[in-house]
Amino acid sequence: MTQFAGLARALLCWFLLGATSAWAMCGPEIISVQAAAEQASSNGRAARPVKGWRDVSLPNRWESDLAKPQDTVWYRIDWQLRCSADAYSAQAEAEPLALGIDGMSLAGEVYSNDTLVWRDHSMVEPFSLSWNMPRWWVLPESSIRDGVNSVWVKVTGVPALQIGLGPLRLGPVDTVQTAYAQRWWSQRTVYMLTLGMNVAIGGFFFIVWLMRRSERSFGWYALTSLSWAAYLATILATSSQPWLEALSLSRLNIAVFAVYVGAFCMFMWRFGAQQFPRIERLLLWSMLGAVAAALFAPRANAPVVFALIWYGFGAAFFLNCLQFEWHVWRPHSTGRSRHNIGFALCLLLILVVAVHDMWLVVHEQSPGQTWNPIVAPLATLLMALLLGGRLAQGMRMIEQFNFALEERVEMVRQELEQALSKAHTHALENAKLQERVQISHDLHDGLGGTLVRGLAMVEQAPAMVPKERVLSMLKIMRDDLRQVIDHGASSNSLAPESPLQWIAPVRHRFTRILDELDVASHWRIAPEWPGHQRPTALQCLGLTRLVEEALANIIKHSRARHVRVSVLVQEDGHAVATMSVCVEDDGIGFNVAAVKEAGLTVGFRSMTARAKRIGAVFYVESGPSGTSVCAIVPMANVQATAAAATQQVSMDASQDATTPAPCRPQRSVAFTETGLEPDVGERVSTL
Repeated sequence: MTQFAGLARALLCWFLLGATSAWAMCGPEIISVQAAAEQASSNGRAARPVKGWRDVSLPNRWESDLAKPQDTVWYRIDWQLRCSADAYSAQAEAEPLALGIDGMSLAGEVYSNDTLVWRDHSMVEPFSLSWNMPRWWVLPESSIRDGVNSVWVKVTGVPALQIGLGPLRLGPVDTVQTAYAQRWWSQRTVYMLTLGMNVAIGGFFFIVWLMRRSERSFGWYALTSLSWAAYLATILATSSQPWLEALSLSRLNIAVFAVYVGAFCMFMWRFGAQQFPRIERLLLWSMLGAVAAALFAPRANAPVVFALIWYGFGAAFFLNCLQFEWHVWRPHSTGRSRHNIGFALCLLLILVVAVHDMWLVVHEQSPGQTWNPIVAPLATLLMALLLGGRLAQGMRMIEQFNFALEERVEMVRQELEQALSKAHTHALENAKLQERVQISHDLHDGLGGTLVRGLAMVEQAPAMVPKERVLSMLKIMRDDLRQVIDHGASSNSLAPESPLQWIAPVRHRFTRILDELDVASHWRIAPEWPGHQRPTALQCLGLTRLVEEALANIIKHSRARHVRVSVLVQEDGHAVATMSVCVEDDGIGFNVAAVKEAGLTVGFRSMTARAKRIGAVFYVESGPSGTSVCAIVPMANVQATAAAATQQVSMDASQDATTPAPCRPQRSVAFTETGLEPDVGERVSTL
């Protein structure tokens, strides 16, 4: 079995070597390659040229010697077999002969001798675009003859875009098909792959830039990727559109190339944290000018304009790459960034490939020999990874910053919580102190005044005070004590309907005491409030306490014989009316300045503090001829006050407001309970 396997392998090798040798001995041999401009025949129709042929090498870009540019060129490739036609026919049964062409600019026809092998879909505008489209065909056996054979290729296009023919090959089907597959990969597949990658990466970084406008390198890279994708799309196009001629597509190709170079340079500077304001402005204006020139240059001048833009922006690309390499590799006091080093290495690879491919373009070499199709996807992926690494680094920095910020916020929150706790404790202590002061003032001004009146009444009574009178005084003290306890609820109450109703209880209580002390009292009260304005309930309470304290001081200290109380309302055409309350007497008076400096009298301090709380202008004047105590307060709009009170009442509907507002004439209830004489009630009702 081993000997049989070895013999089989030997026979197979002998067969393959024999077939290869036979093709080598009987294969096609290209004799010459010539080109000539199409000529018109005697009947005016286009025909193969008879003269004007000249030797060329493929690939070829046709340059006419005539003043008039040519739009159609014929290529003649003469070839012959190294063996007889009979020998070829015997071998062609097993392996026919094939023809492969890497591209035609722009469209073409292929003939084997006089037999049409293939024709482009459109030989006129809009042209079929075959300049980057590799193709291959099996030559018909009937078209091959003894001796010299000719492959005729008719190429037509736009003179401004340089008509030409790409590399051509003749040989066995397997050889031509293998070369075609390689050319298809390098001329079509890799470009499609690169285009898709650039669209995806460009779209991704464009979204990232929209979310983070400060990272301009992402925006410029997105424009770079998308413009390169557009450039590749013009290369991969296989047909012009009815509204887009071949020259217009070439204009778009050059314009997009200028945008790509400009965006790439801006991205390079932003990525490397470089700033060149003047050069950047010059580059951007040059890019806009190149785009305008490529799109609107006259047809006759288009080749020159295209060449200037291509070579000019190509030179700008190379110079900028060299500048960035110097920027990265030169000595740095702060060290080199890893991202910049990676980008510099990627640029070095791109630079080498670009130099190689541009040399091929200048020397009209086969596009299949370029390195860009293989390196372009790799370079695109590397740059995307570099930008992705920078984005990930930025996100990590943000996460670390957020973590540190959270820790700091937590520390500050704890400190603030401690500070607020201390402040809350101090506020409670201050509130308690204020409440104590407020209660002491209310007790002094309210209950204290009632006690003074009761003591004065008992002392001045000529006989034993009746039980009913004592009970009445105790009930009045009870009501005053209740008002002191429940005065906080008065802020939600409404003021009385008129000044007469507000001052009536005070007048009723003090008039009897003043009469018993033989002190004449005069009361001057405004009949009603002005318009929709009136004092608030708190102002009523404060003014009530002021009047009570002032009258109590008159009874205790002044030795006055006459007292005058006035409650006046002044409008004077102003938007806010004012209410003035004055209590005057003709007593012995006192030294106001000395009392203020001493600060020993609770009553004076209480009246001053109470006037400040209700926003009143308070002043006291005193001398040998008497004392005057006045308070002036601004009044609020009753409609707004009522709305606020209604809202507050609805919020406190669950609470039981058992105590009436202190500013209302509630004393009338107590008066009816005390059994006062009817004439006193009549006097109150007549006020």
